[in-house]
Amino acid sequence: MSQNIEIEFKNILSKKEYEHFLESFNVGKNLIFTQENHYFDTPNFSLKSKETALRIRKKGTNYEMTLKQPAAVGLLETNQSISEAEAQIAIHSGKLPLGIIQRLIEECEISFSTLEYFGSLLTKRVEFEYQKGLLVLDHSIYLSTEDYELEYEAQNFQDGEKIFYELLELFKIPVRKTENKIRRFYNRKYEQSFHNES
Repeated sequence: MSQNIEIEFKNILSKKEYEHFLESFNVGKNLIFTQENHYFDTPNFSLKSKETALRIRKKGTNYEMTLKQPAAVGLLETNQSISEAEAQIAIHSGKLPLGIIQRLIEECEISFSTLEYFGSLLTKRVEFEYQKGLLVLDHSIYLSTEDYELEYEAQNFQDGEKIFYELLELFKIPVRKTENKIRRFYNRKYEQSFHNES
C-alpha cells in the first residue's frame, strides 16, 4: 500500500493543439504508450458524490487499485497492488479485492459490496520531464467519447501553477476549466444513465 498527494494542473486541448504539442516537443509515435483504467462506483454514484473515485489500472504486467480522495491541496491517492486474477474478477463480476481501500471506502459510510463496474477509459499517453516536473499529453477514449489533454505534475503547487500557465501562454492556448479523467468519465456515464432512463 502506498499513499501520496497528487498535485497536477490540466487543460483540455483540441486535436490540433494536441498535435502541435507533439510536434513542438518532437514526440515520436514510439514514445506513446497505452493505459487502460477501469472505474467503479455504486449505482447511485456514492463515490462521485463525495468527490472520490476508484479505479483499477494495469501498469506493465502489474495491476493497481487506486482510490482518489480530496485533500487540502491536490488529491490523496491510496494505491493497493492486486493480482491479475483479482483485477479480472473485479472487472467481470464487480467483486473487488479487500484491504486498505475497502476500509477507507467503508469509513466514508459506503458499503463496499454495493460497488460495481462502470466501464473503462483508454489513454494514449506520452510523458517527459519539463522544468522539474512531469509534462503529460493524453488522448483518451471512453463511452463513445474522445478528448485530448495537457497535464503538468509538480512537487509544489505555486511553482507548478506558474510553469503550467506560462506554457499555455507560450502555445497561445486558452485556460479551459478541466475536470480530471475520472470526473469526465463519471459525468459521461451519468449522462448516459440518465439519458437511457428518460
